[in-house]
Amino acid sequence: LDVSMDTWSYFHTCLVSIWLHRFYIYSAVAFGISLWIVIQFTITRTKRKVTEPGTLDKLGNGCAPPQAQEVHVAGVKIFYGSQTGTAKRFAKALAEAVTSLNLPVEVINMGDYDPEAVLAEETSSRNICVFLVATYTEGQPPESAAWFCKWLEEAANDFRVGKNFLQGLRYAVFGLGNSAYVDHYNTVGRRMDRWLWMLSASRIMTRAEGDCNVAQSKHGSIEADFEAWKAKFLTQLQVLCKGEKKPCSGKCKKGKCKSSGKQSKESLDHEHGTSEHDNTEAEELFETSSEEEAGSTDSVIDVEDLGNVMGHMEKAKVLLLEGVWIHGVSHSGHHLVYFVCQFLQAKLNCLMICALFSGYKLIGSHSGVKLCRWTKSMLRGRGGCYKHTFYGIESHRCMEATPSLACANKCVFCWRHHTNPVGTEWRWKMDQPEVILQEAIEKHQNMIRQFKGVSGVKEARLEEALAVKHCALSLVGEPIMYPHINRFVRLLHQHGISTFLVTNAQFPEEIRRLEPVTQLYVSVDASTKESLRRIDRPLFKDFWQRFLDSLKALAEKQQRTVYRLTLVKAWNVDELKAYADLISLGKPDFIEVKGVTYCGESSASSLTMANVPWHGEVVSFVQELARLLPEYGIACEHEHSNCLLMAHSKFQVDGEWRTWIDYSRFQELVREHEQSGGSRTFTAAEYTARTPPWALFGARERGFDPLDVRFQRKNKARDISGC
Repeated sequence: LDVSMDTWSYFHTCLVSIWLHRFYIYSAVAFGISLWIVIQFTITRTKRKVTEPGTLDKLGNGCAPPQAQEVHVAGVKIFYGSQTGTAKRFAKALAEAVTSLNLPVEVINMGDYDPEAVLAEETSSRNICVFLVATYTEGQPPESAAWFCKWLEEAANDFRVGKNFLQGLRYAVFGLGNSAYVDHYNTVGRRMDRWLWMLSASRIMTRAEGDCNVAQSKHGSIEADFEAWKAKFLTQLQVLCKGEKKPCSGKCKKGKCKSSGKQSKESLDHEHGTSEHDNTEAEELFETSSEEEAGSTDSVIDVEDLGNVMGHMEKAKVLLLEGVWIHGVSHSGHHLVYFVCQFLQAKLNCLMICALFSGYKLIGSHSGVKLCRWTKSMLRGRGGCYKHTFYGIESHRCMEATPSLACANKCVFCWRHHTNPVGTEWRWKMDQPEVILQEAIEKHQNMIRQFKGVSGVKEARLEEALAVKHCALSLVGEPIMYPHINRFVRLLHQHGISTFLVTNAQFPEEIRRLEPVTQLYVSVDASTKESLRRIDRPLFKDFWQRFLDSLKALAEKQQRTVYRLTLVKAWNVDELKAYADLISLGKPDFIEVKGVTYCGESSASSLTMANVPWHGEVVSFVQELARLLPEYGIACEHEHSNCLLMAHSKFQVDGEWRTWIDYSRFQELVREHEQSGGSRTFTAAEYTARTPPWALFGARERGFDPLDVRFQRKNKARDISGC
């Protein structure tokens, strides 16, 4: 016992001694860590000096290395977007200075340039691209640069365009603005710089900004700001011509170049001296060029599933929550409740902001509209979507919208990456159908008007596009969940707009109660209970019974009905017999079979490019399926969308397919139906039209309208999807 007490007394004495001398111990540890950091920094710096090109050249007795004979800069292209002529004047002045260096130079008005067609060529041209762009009213680009900026923004945020689309393009940005307009100072230049960086283009120097406000201008005037930047640019250009220095790595943020070591104090001051509006990383992430303000506090979104939000929003969310916590603790006794409430609001705001980043125009509490890429394509005479080929819609006159952003599934191939809310019942503040339709048409028309003056846009089609003729209720979510869906559909018909409504086969009673639409779709993404569970990941526990009941409800409809099959290689392409059984259950008029479109990496899905079937594989699947369904034949093909259409034999009259729709006749029939109070019914056969030869399966055109000119994207190998 004495020995134990002595041992305890000894340890107690040591612990007390350590505690009393803790300051000296902390100091010694801190000194040791500091010494280790200094040693590591010195070693790294020494290695960097040894490997510098200049050092190697000196070791070689001043002889230029063989690489110096290469052409490092082929020329300079100067793009300008100007409203009053200042940017144009600067572009010409810069061109004269570059010419004095014996380099080819080209000055280009952004309004006369088609970035979609030729900008990707600069990734391998060894040219330096300079962008001189002004910020006009309310932070918008000048009219001449509107299309260039719009395309660049969409390319940077479009999953169909690869992240490395502009890798190899070297650029510099000089923005023109007025700091008197604090909230919008040089917004366009900053955004252009960010969009180029997001597409993996490489800065050759820090973005610079000229200020028309002489009181705040770094050098006393915007002309002086430009001259100072021009001198630095010419110096950097000479260095690049000699191959002595590589451009910025492209990993910089907020326009600050970090690849060349320390940034000059002048550059840092210049960045600091801009707008307070641009000082935080969260504001940078939340910035958007959309007409809508993100994160409205009165927006109501379902909180049933506030799971994963897109990865690129995570940092902004953390910053928001840090600020919420700091602010919340000041409310003694209530800070935890306040923090939780603000945490949920931050989540909701992130969902709304993700929608804006995807190009949605939000309407009220639960609706949205977006401009389809096929609408833009047909405006420019570059072809329409598969609905144009299969059913004769005019893609440039089609509005893609939804009265419900929420969905009851979490499909693995969802191109929204699950940024929209999910739920099994309606839990939102209700917006009236009249308000939704009015705002949808207005926002759609505003997006169409932005194409006025854009290179390649056909004036006649632009005018036609302002009068919406079709509405695809398939943008996102489950439109049929909207309690006033029938009123909304009737309003569309009263405006002479045809309706293509898509449902995910989880609401059978709503399908039965649905009034006539031009064409009703059901997504049949799998043919067995287990594969449907894996692919659609439905929220309902009785999802399979709901799925089967929805197909039975579809069979009761008298108007046109469609099964939409999305093929996911290694997931659902080997279930032919089961698919045939489901088709016999729902008896659809048409069956669309489409290869899945890869939507990029997402933590919400394990889908990869390996799951995307080739068009030939889709054709083989359809041919095998047709052999099991003697009442159906292969009617149409749209190769560019990797899609085929099977149609019931009743739509083949006198040897000719009649898959197209007589839209005028449909409007007459639906008016008679409404005027009779529903007693006057009509069938799909009453509003068919002949399918043109070029749209048929096996035609030389492969579903491409010969009146348009097919556009092949330059540098297409960089795209992640051809659909």
